[in-house]
Amino acid sequence: MVVRLYAFVLVLGVMTLWELLAPKRTGPARKTRWPSNFGVGIINVVMLSVVPISALAASLLSLEYRFGLFLWMETSLWPSIIASIVILDLVVYWQHRMLHIFKPLWRIHRMHHTDTAFDVTTALRFHPIEILLSIVLKGGVIVLLGAPILGVIAFEIILNGFAMFNHGNIRLPLWADKYLRYFIVTPDMHRVHHSVLEEEHAHNYGFFLSVWDGIFHSYIDQPEHGHETMAIGLDKFNDASEARLDKLLTQPFRTEL
Repeated sequence: MVVRLYAFVLVLGVMTLWELLAPKRTGPARKTRWPSNFGVGIINVVMLSVVPISALAASLLSLEYRFGLFLWMETSLWPSIIASIVILDLVVYWQHRMLHIFKPLWRIHRMHHTDTAFDVTTALRFHPIEILLSIVLKGGVIVLLGAPILGVIAFEIILNGFAMFNHGNIRLPLWADKYLRYFIVTPDMHRVHHSVLEEEHAHNYGFFLSVWDGIFHSYIDQPEHGHETMAIGLDKFNDASEARLDKLLTQPFRTEL
């Protein structure tokens, strides 16, 4: 937990500085968005500190009862670490895709998409219900795999770090973006997913490895209107008052405006 927190603070600081020095886009003032985005993030951290389930607890449970695929197969440490990271990233890809496909899940996830800008704090803007559903799913997969503790810790750090990286309002050289996205999800690749156009935000679901969008035919290369001018968010819930913290938390329980 401490290692994950230090990694989170470090990446958040680096990304915030990067956004200030080399932003990709201009957008709504931070003061209208950051308090609520950070507020949701703090609520999620507090919630996860008190609920009795976590990815690490799932790994410890699996080890205690010698339950899980890698334990049964007596897989050596490093192959099981690498396999755990890859499989869990695939699970997160499909979790994200299902959040868009099924309407009850979309009502929970859409809070993330109602942010009218795209920066590192957007990576904190996930509804607590979605966070709980995610940890239950990941915990179940970790137990079934018998994923090692080091693999789980590494994946959690990677997932948090890349969520902040690929939501970053940062300017990468075009050549760097071109080659990086063969392997990992870049900010330009993920920004397309936050387009107001439904045919664009129904693509590019990956968080860490970019290969899943290619394999499962959900990849779009560039937004129709360009990265600097594309509209971010959703047509619904785009009133300024909807950015308040209380509005974000109650959004899944309210009908669309």
